[in-house]
Amino acid sequence: MRIAFVGKGGSGKTTLASLFIRYLTQQGKTVLAIDADINQHLGQSLALDSSKDVPHMGNQMNRIKEYVRGSNPLITSNDSMVKTTPPGKGSRLMKLSESNPIFEYFAVTAHGAKLMATGPFQEEDIGIKCYHSKTGAVELLLNHLIDGDDEYVVVDMTAGADSFASGLFTKFDVTVLVVEPTLKSISVYNQYKAYAQNHDVSLGVIGNKLENKEDEQFIKEAVDSDYITGFGYSRFVRLTERGQWQDIEKLEDSNIEALETLLETLNNQTKDWNTFYRQAVEFHVKNAESWANSQSGEDLTKQVDENFDLVQTIDTYFVERR
Repeated sequence: MRIAFVGKGGSGKTTLASLFIRYLTQQGKTVLAIDADINQHLGQSLALDSSKDVPHMGNQMNRIKEYVRGSNPLITSNDSMVKTTPPGKGSRLMKLSESNPIFEYFAVTAHGAKLMATGPFQEEDIGIKCYHSKTGAVELLLNHLIDGDDEYVVVDMTAGADSFASGLFTKFDVTVLVVEPTLKSISVYNQYKAYAQNHDVSLGVIGNKLENKEDEQFIKEAVDSDYITGFGYSRFVRLTERGQWQDIEKLEDSNIEALETLLETLNNQTKDWNTFYRQAVEFHVKNAESWANSQSGEDLTKQVDENFDLVQTIDTYFVERR
């Protein structure tokens, strides 16, 4: 299953994403954690050794393209492959638990999870590129990634509704908005919900920094049935942010229960590969016609394999890899 953490800047989405990752790995789950936030703090929140270098996907998209392109005859070159290019016959799909050149190069281990990162801006990017030039690597990766039973992809996204500038927001089983008990935080939720409503996005809310029942009720009334659970004040989190690391089992009982509820919500979501693929094709065609055709000098809508069946391909893939 795939889950994205979004929210207003400073709402605590990175903190909650890291706690959920730690909770999953403590349960023995296979986890891929991706830092797709411009601030790049997920590794620090997972106590990653500061001497460990996490290769930046956003700066080496060609390495990802070269692998996932495989022998797909509809993709004429790496240069003609863009962030939205969907898989087709001959494309390489990646399974979360396998060893492959992409994980071997880009992923490091942090708290039992594979951690990958888009990377920050480089000096040569400033004034020229937007951050979507980095997060495009995540979109391309997720277009070619298979997550199976008891496998989880957890992505810490950019703040606010910025992810709607690409099709990345459609790549998740559940998108969790981390909401504080403030009008500003609720306004980000309202904006996100309005943008997502026509795109089959399963949206949920975690109330964060709750000090009392009044805080929780404020959020519940604002988000109604989208409310999943609430996360209260945590001395565990405060100590962690000061670099005093403890086992996740020492997290407050009420906050452990919140993580349990979040996992249950995610597991109750029905996996819909057909919708994933349909949306991938829709956004690829939209991007091709908007900018990618003129940039590449090709009609990139022809990269869509009309005879490709993602569900059948996944079924075959799992049989072949057993």
